[in-house]
Amino acid sequence: MKRILVVCFIIVLVVAIVCALYGIRMVHRGFSTRVAPVSLESSLATTMRGMAIPSRYKTMKNPVVVTPEVIHEGKAHWADHCATCHANNGSGDTMYGKTMYPRPPDMRQKDTQEMSDGELFYTIKNGIRLSGMPAFGDPGDDDLDSWKLVAFIRHLPKLSDQEEVEMERLNPKGPEEMQEQMEEDQFLNGGKAPAPPQAPHTHH
Repeated sequence: MKRILVVCFIIVLVVAIVCALYGIRMVHRGFSTRVAPVSLESSLATTMRGMAIPSRYKTMKNPVVVTPEVIHEGKAHWADHCATCHANNGSGDTMYGKTMYPRPPDMRQKDTQEMSDGELFYTIKNGIRLSGMPAFGDPGDDDLDSWKLVAFIRHLPKLSDQEEVEMERLNPKGPEEMQEQMEEDQFLNGGKAPAPPQAPHTHH
């Protein structure tokens, strides 16, 4: 009994020392999102994420039959709602993704692909606290879209270049891109062509 108490004390002491050293390092380094997390922090975040998911989701299978149509619908949903942070190919290499803390994971890699269908579904529906990952959908909503996203996440490692090009047309557009698209559509539908840019006036 005495030996067990000694071992527990040593473990608690080691954890306390590690946390103290990490806290000192964080205070010295600051809390900027521009700095990539160290391996210890990434491992801790991954462990905490796994612990936060209820156990019943860890063995849950996707109830949606995966067909080309389901992949296509999941892909369209991803391009419109997820690609801003995660990129079309799931790499996380986007303007927003590269400045978030923690960084969005590369969804093609084993840390994500080895999660169960239920764990992916739970993360989509409930988000991840203290990160940029929001919760999608209200508790009473139809879960079909989320399960289709799970199917598409499984497809990410096999995503083709052609599919990425198709997804670019579905990505959210900024005001300038929307205006340009409207002008192009108006021209193609028989309206007036967009006015050419005016040359700057010169004074003689």
